[in-house]
Amino acid sequence: MTIHPGNGELIDEPIRRWLSRDALPGLEIQHAEALAGGYRNANILLVSCTGDRYVLRRYLGHNTCAVEAALAGRLAGIVPVADVIAADPDGSAAGRPVMVSRYVPGDLVSTLLPGLGPGDAEALGHAVGAVLAAIGTVTFPRPGFFDGADLLPGPEGTEPAADLPAFVDRCLRTGNAHHALSAAEQDALRRHAAEAAPALRAVHGARRLVHSDFNPKNLLAARHGGSWIVTAVLDWEFAFSGSPLFDIGNMLRFRSELPPAFAGGFTAGYVGAGGHLPRNWREISQAADLYALADFLTRPPEHLFFGKAVALIRHRLAGDQQT
Repeated sequence: MTIHPGNGELIDEPIRRWLSRDALPGLEIQHAEALAGGYRNANILLVSCTGDRYVLRRYLGHNTCAVEAALAGRLAGIVPVADVIAADPDGSAAGRPVMVSRYVPGDLVSTLLPGLGPGDAEALGHAVGAVLAAIGTVTFPRPGFFDGADLLPGPEGTEPAADLPAFVDRCLRTGNAHHALSAAEQDALRRHAAEAAPALRAVHGARRLVHSDFNPKNLLAARHGGSWIVTAVLDWEFAFSGSPLFDIGNMLRFRSELPPAFAGGFTAGYVGAGGHLPRNWREISQAADLYALADFLTRPPEHLFFGKAVALIRHRLAGDQQT
């Protein structure tokens, strides 16, 4: 594999050798460019001399390469995901964990939504909801978190929807909440978590695939035959075995930023494709999403989602005071 001058700075020599020897032997890469997104990992578009396109994913922090490669295989034919061409999960050949997948055409749903009218927004939401229902058809022996290519959730006895008050308290004590939330607001958040936790008992023991970052910035979509389709669900680094209501809560976290027609189409599409929404699904999904909101408080204050999480937490605490 040859990389033309001017494109090599994105790919260091060990990865270049791995691409040439193991991943894309015999191909000449004519173009390489960084792709947008990927807050924790780096994604690079590779274009070959034949016009074929691939995505090189470099794992910069927590290494979930083996899990993501295994999930791509498990989901083939069930959920739209990119085909994995090659992976070096431990970095023994490429110098760091890397994966190469086929490039999937489509636009991020996050970039599409602002330009859509209500009818298209609802149709796209319906397609997204149906994909989430398909994700939930994939089950595992028990709840828990993935740690390798065997996709066996663990540790045994883990319940992702347990100990919400303790998790929130730990994030408050060890994170950066003190930069934005007053002591009174932090105590109010602790009370909010304690009040929300009982709703999660309804999903204890759930063992369905959860993407855990299921939102418009991780979905590609396109029009096909006059209809909207999801072409790929991206970035499975946070996936675990639990309840799909975690993904419902994630998608609707910043509901005010979504077109109402999209949000309505999303839940309708989910139910229409076989997904189950219990009577109090809003309460459960918001409680499940509190894990992510609290975790955002451990990020640096300048991080985009730190400020957004603080604003949403304040909004929810104000709702508590009104009820």
